[in-house]
Order: sequence, then C-alpha cells, then structure tokens
Amino acid sequence: MIPSYMEVDQSKDFVAQIFSSDADKCLEAIRTLRNTIIGNNKQKKHFVNLGIVPRLLHFMIDENCDVQLMIESAVVLGSLSKGTEEDIQGLIENGCVSVLLKGIFHSNLKYVESCLRCLRTIMSSQYPPIDCIYQDSNIIPHLINLLPKSVITQECITHIFATACKTPDQQVVLCSSGIISALTPMLSINIYNVQMPTLRCLAVLCHQNQEVAMTVASTSHNGETVPNLVTKLLARDKPPEMQMSAAKCLTYLCRAGVIHPEDSIIVLKALPTLIRMCKKDRSYKERIEAAETLAYLIEVDTELQQAASITDHVIKTLADFFKHNHLSNNQNGDMNGNSKKVESTVDELHKAAFLAFASLGANDEEIRRKIIESENMMDHIVTGLENTSASVPLAAVTCLHSLSRSVQQLRTSFQDHAVWKPLMKLLKNAPDDVLTVASSTLCNLLLEFSPCKEPILEQGAVDLLVDLTKRDDPALRLNGIWALMNMAFQADQRIKSQILCKLGTDQLFRILADPNVNILMKTLGLLRNLLSNKPHIDDIMSKHGNQIMQAVILILEGDHPIEVKEQTLCILANVADGESAKDFIITNEDVLKKLMNYMIHTNVKLQTAATFCISNLIWSEEEGRSYSGSMERQAKLREMGVQKVLQQLLSTNDSTLFDKVKTALQQFT
Repeated sequence: MIPSYMEVDQSKDFVAQIFSSDADKCLEAIRTLRNTIIGNNKQKKHFVNLGIVPRLLHFMIDENCDVQLMIESAVVLGSLSKGTEEDIQGLIENGCVSVLLKGIFHSNLKYVESCLRCLRTIMSSQYPPIDCIYQDSNIIPHLINLLPKSVITQECITHIFATACKTPDQQVVLCSSGIISALTPMLSINIYNVQMPTLRCLAVLCHQNQEVAMTVASTSHNGETVPNLVTKLLARDKPPEMQMSAAKCLTYLCRAGVIHPEDSIIVLKALPTLIRMCKKDRSYKERIEAAETLAYLIEVDTELQQAASITDHVIKTLADFFKHNHLSNNQNGDMNGNSKKVESTVDELHKAAFLAFASLGANDEEIRRKIIESENMMDHIVTGLENTSASVPLAAVTCLHSLSRSVQQLRTSFQDHAVWKPLMKLLKNAPDDVLTVASSTLCNLLLEFSPCKEPILEQGAVDLLVDLTKRDDPALRLNGIWALMNMAFQADQRIKSQILCKLGTDQLFRILADPNVNILMKTLGLLRNLLSNKPHIDDIMSKHGNQIMQAVILILEGDHPIEVKEQTLCILANVADGESAKDFIITNEDVLKKLMNYMIHTNVKLQTAATFCISNLIWSEEEGRSYSGSMERQAKLREMGVQKVLQQLLSTNDSTLFDKVKTALQQFT
C-alpha cells in the first residue's frame, strides 16, 4: 500500500507505473491509487496535477483494454469526482463526461455501474453539465432501459434525471421518453436509495408543468396511481426526508391542477406532514424545506390557507423560526462551529417563515391579524427588509405585501412600526424581483386611508414611481402607475400638480400608448383621480387640457376593450364636471358626436358613461354665469339632437342607465 502522504519522487514513480505498457502493473497501480485517494482531497488534487485523468480516460476508451482495468479507472474517476468543485470542473474540462456517457453503452454491467456512479456525482455538482444528457437522442432511452438492471442503476439514473431536469422542455423530453412508467414501479421497491431519488425525480418532472403532471397522476402500478403510491411514503415510519419528498411531490401535483386542493390526500396527508416538518424537533434543513413547500402549496388556494391556519399551531410553529439563539450554541451539531453557515441558516429560516406567512395571510383578515400579533412579527419584517443577503428582503417584502392587504393593519401596526422607512430604502436600491413586490406593497401603503401616505410622499415617492413607469418590465410600469393612481385619489392640489409635473405629458402619452391593457387602465384611473374636485379639474385642464383631450380622442377612436373606453368616458365626465373645463368638450363637435354615438352603443356601460358626461355638461346649479352657460350648452346639445336621444333611452331596461337619462333630461329646461 502506498502511504497517504508520499514523497514527490515516490508519487512520480507510482504514476509512472500507471503509464506503463504492462496492463497488470497499470491495474495494480490504479487499485492502489484508488485506496490512496479515498476521502483525501489533498491526495486527489496531487495526483490530478500529475496528469492521471487523461490516462484513466484513455483506458476507458481503448477498445482493446481489459474490462477490469476500465472498471478500476472508472472507480478512481468516481472517487476524484467526490473532491472539490474545482476537481469536478477539472474532470469535465478533460472530457470525462463524454467518456462516461459512452461507457454506459458497454456490455459489462459492473463497468456501466461504475460510470453511472461517477456521472451521478458530477451531475450533483454546483454546475452540472446538464446539456450533455440531451445532446445525443440515444442517451435518455438507454438510461431508461438500464433502470431495471440493478439497484445501482436505479439509484444512480433516477438521481441523474432529477438533477438534469431544470426546464419545461427537459421535462417534456423526459416524459415523452417514457420515464414516468419506468419510475412508477420503483416507488414500491422498499429500498431507501431507490425510493428517495425516484420521489425527487417525479417531483421535478411535474413541477409547474401541467402536461407532465397529468401523465404522472394518471400512471399506475399494480392498480395504484402514482399519487396513492406517493402518499404511502408519507407514513410516520418512513424517514423524515422521504416524507418531505413525498409531500413535495404531492404539492407539485396539486399546484399543477391534477390533484384537487380539497382532496384528502392534500388536506389530511400532505398539508399536516409539511406543518409537522416545520416543528422545532426537526433539523434546520427539514424545517426550511417544509415551510417553503407549505408556502407554495397554499399560495393560491383560500381553502387550503384556512385549513393550514388551524392545523397544529402553524402560526406559532413558524414564529419559532425567528428564535434561533440555539444555532450559535450548535446544539444539534449541524453547524460545526461555522459562523458563516450559522448566518446562512438563520437567513434561510427567516426567508422560509416569511414566505409561509405571506401565503397564509394572502386572503383572510383574521389570519393576518394572528400573524401580526405573533411575537415581534413586525420587527422581524423590518429587520428582514434591511437584511443584506440576496433572498431575505424579497421574502420579507412578500410577507409585508400580503399583510398590507389589511385595512386595519395599515392603520395600526404598519404605522406603529414605520414599515415605510425600510420599504422606501429598499425601493431605491433593489433588484427587479424585489422591486416588483416592494412597489406592489407601496401601492397598498398609498391608499387614501393609509396614514403612511404622507411620510412616503415626503421621502420622494413621486420621483421613484415616475421612474418605474419608464422601466422595460411591464410589472414595474404597472406598479408605478398604479401607485400614482392611488396617490392621486382624493389628494390635494399640491400632490396632483407634483404628479403631473414629474410625470409630464410626454410620458403620460407614452403610457397611454402602452400595449398592456392593465397599464392603460391604471393610467386612465390616474387621470380620472387627477381630474376630480372642480377647482382641481379647472386648474389641470387650463394647463394640460389640449393634451388630455387629444389623448381621450385617440383612445375613443382606437381599438380598445370596453372597459378602457368606459374609463375614458368617465374621464370626460369628470372634465365636464368642471366650470371652465366644460369648454374643452362643448366647443369640440367631434367629441360631442362621439358622445352621442356612445349613447346609442350596444354596450350599456358605455351608454351610461356617455350619458353621465352629457348630464355633467348641461348641469346648472344656480342663477348667474353657471346658469347662463348651462343654457347655452343645453341649446347646442338640443340642436345636435342629444335631447331626443335621451328620450329614446327612457325605454332602457337597465336601472342605472335609466336614472342617468332621467337626471340628464331634467336639466333641459
């Protein structure tokens, strides 16, 4: 046996034996090398630097080489692949993967298994060469055919597939190759190293892919479907990580729509398992994975959120994620005294809890109240927003966004903890994914009843939001204009003027031409909110009237959905509610004709909006200028036939339109 730490000259002599032309000497040297490098990264790196990898690969591709030498070479490569990430990348750069993939087609099963073991380790690295599995159309079918050969082929191949399935296209390729029917029987093989990678493989196959998930859910073995087979692996006598993987697989099937959220498999099996896995007696890794999977499972289903909220004290369980003093004491031995690992684990715990709380409180006011009343919850969120890691601020702001849907909490807890301060700081320097959720949260904090509104304005919110309307990402443009719309609702003239000044009519026109209907609707909503309150209407129209009317006409003439045109007509109705602003409509016969056309439109909403505009246009309140002006407007509209159209509309069956018509006719004297 060569000693673990040999002298340089000795190791060079030893490597020389590997390069010998004598096959027996090579075989003996490689076997000795295998024993020397096991568990010793320093020795692995030393021999790699001496150039043994190309020699090992040579043995594996030499058709005249003894199969035992090929096997031993593959085994040594497998050991080298368990070194550092740098070692693995070195193997990949030396062409190791292509040799291993060629090796799986060999007739000797032991050699095939050795190649698969090495390939499994390489595919588990930080940067796995996934594309190589898909480059040759023969590889995937052959790997599937190898599955029944042995336990080794089953555990290695399922692991390889699980790590090599990252995109929808890859999911479809694997599914169409028949992998689902090949994996299904393996769920019933009572061998941990087979069932675990099989579960993981099935989970990644159906993650956010309804087509593949449908195939998974409909596949059966011995009369039992995959969901039922997976549910058996949730049993308490199974290892915790197996229960976790089974729950995750069922979660993905549920979110893909192939298992109903109210199915007992989900409500009575998967959901309680995930919550149980969040308990303090579980490892940190299990708790983090369970909470994140729980968040995903209940994210969009109100009934599941309700069920989760009353299951096994889940809110208290998740609140315990923020109590991590024991981490630094290393009670469970998970951290090995590594301060960076402790910090990373704390961050992951916080992230998982924030995401789970965000999903729990997405739709129910009472659940939100319970979450916020958890010990120091708002303080934890504020701290999370200020975290310097990449993932915690996004999770914290996602949680804050969910909780910000509560009117009561906006008026109390949010104000008490001044959450707008770290939020505004985050908005000024955040990546797009954080910015999207943070700006959505800001939309809620800028609602008229929110006490946070004024201090947010003082922090330069208008400039920030106007900048968002200029971004390439439609979600950011939408949030920017939405927040401005909320800001303008029942605002004083100072705020409205500031918005218009910062936004500018040129940018307003650009947003009104946005192809995204939601953005267009919110922009029209902003205009409608700006043009409210008579003095404000007259002031804004005196400065920007021509541009606003031009925009209105373009939309009314354009090919837009009903709701867009209805909103535009409501803007005209607001303009008509001003004093001097009325002139922009009454002096424009083109606009008046458009209003008449919409009064006889087939859509009653457009009829109602147009009629309301006419009613505001001819409204008279008292003697004097307003009264005489209304007489002139009435005369003009009567001459155009508006009064006759209104009389015809009295036959409508729609009560709202009838009331608007009746009110308008009463104005004609």
